[in-house]
Amino acid sequence: MTGGLVRKAQQCPVMSQAMQQRSVSSSAKVAQAPSKVAKAEVKPITPVSHHTKSKHFDYEAFYQQELEKKHKDKSYRYFNNINRLAQKFPRAHTARTEDEVTVWCANDYLGMGRNPVLTESMKRTLDRYGAGAGGTRNIAGNADLHLRLESELADLHHKEGALVFSSCYVANDATLSTVAGKMPGCVIFSDALNHASMIQGVRHSGAQKKIFRHNDVAHLEELLQSVDPSVPKIIAFESVYSMCGSIGPIREIVALAKKYGAITFLDEVHAVGMYGPRGAGVAEHLDFDLNAAQPTMGNGGVLDDIDIITGTLGKAYGVVGGYIAGSANFVDMVRSYAPGFIFTTSLPPAVVSGALDSVKYLKQSSGERVMQQLNTRTVKSRLADLGIPVVPNPSHIVPVLLGDAAAAKHASDELLSEHGIYVQSINYPTVPVGEERLRITPTPGHNAKMTDELVNALETIWDRYDFKRVNDWAATGGCAGVGAPDVQPPSPVWSDKQLGLDKMDEDKAMDSGTSAAI
Repeated sequence: MTGGLVRKAQQCPVMSQAMQQRSVSSSAKVAQAPSKVAKAEVKPITPVSHHTKSKHFDYEAFYQQELEKKHKDKSYRYFNNINRLAQKFPRAHTARTEDEVTVWCANDYLGMGRNPVLTESMKRTLDRYGAGAGGTRNIAGNADLHLRLESELADLHHKEGALVFSSCYVANDATLSTVAGKMPGCVIFSDALNHASMIQGVRHSGAQKKIFRHNDVAHLEELLQSVDPSVPKIIAFESVYSMCGSIGPIREIVALAKKYGAITFLDEVHAVGMYGPRGAGVAEHLDFDLNAAQPTMGNGGVLDDIDIITGTLGKAYGVVGGYIAGSANFVDMVRSYAPGFIFTTSLPPAVVSGALDSVKYLKQSSGERVMQQLNTRTVKSRLADLGIPVVPNPSHIVPVLLGDAAAAKHASDELLSEHGIYVQSINYPTVPVGEERLRITPTPGHNAKMTDELVNALETIWDRYDFKRVNDWAATGGCAGVGAPDVQPPSPVWSDKQLGLDKMDEDKAMDSGTSAAI
């Protein structure tokens, strides 16, 4: 109604009464509406009396109790102040800059972290693009460098696509949790020694899991046989297990995956850059000559048969970050659904630039890989001559067994304080209780003098504290493969021929023959 009509109606005895009744009715309805919503949405609260003698929760006491547990079972982790010196690699200084030590446990396996191929590229990129990426990959942080790096990684692993993450821990967790969580009724078959990031991904997926004994393909097949053929299945395993140095049975697991309709999830974190003619990892190394001659997707090697590969940019490639590689649809699905990728700021441009040049460089250069393997062989051989127990394995890892957490820490502390050598002790839960160790990782930068110092220091410590040697472990039936009966030393992944040792022997023989003729 217009204003004039309303006034006329209010003056009429009949109309004015009708308007008043309508107004009252509308007000009542409005007043009732909130109460109905309140009854539907607000749950009754049961009050708790705060006028008692109950004390508030003691948070600091809780923290202290949890820390005491770690100290009691000797699993507390100590963090040494180690500052790498790029121009003196593998040297570092401790808390005081004048106190220098030789690092024998870094995961910069090839010393690429100080290689000018990376560092100069990173400096130029920093000057041009600044420190940070400026956003997530979906919002302002998707640069050409990221796309080029992913293209390079996809090519490295003979895959259609790749995706870069902030770390491989995040990559493993996000990928397994996303893919397995989306697949209806998915079952994950996980090696008993898989990395914590894979274990976390399995947990977060909510999928059913079945754990197979480490590298036991017969046990894996038993478990696969227990699941209906139509159920989606993922077999998750590693190529190099970093704390024991063992190598996953890649060909056998791929065969089982095909037989039982599973897909393979292979973590090559400790192998990328280190194995294969282009550094793609153990899966590439298994067909070394084929991949050296024809390094492309579809060449028939086992690398093509791996469905999902994960790797890191933070170890042999010398920077930081992780990645996955696989089919285009798989990569796009993870990119579209994984919170660990979507809601994380992109890697800084300088880091991506360094990673890109490192991957490209190690595709072409095998010198660093070869020298690392030769230094590993030397250290293992020298320790074997002294009976110092090294967990037998065919990889670049040198795990020196002590079998006791306190002893391992004591050996580590004494190496650092008395010999200027840093090797971190490894204890539970990284390794089982009773298999505590020192984990040594030779690099191309370790020279003969450094090796002598390491071997002599370990011999001194083993003598001083009468730590168990190989024969002592053998007398007790063996531990972690050390002193185990009827165990043959595994052949190294890198053969003499691949390292060029056969040619060196030929050259020596020729030189010897020439000298004899003269």
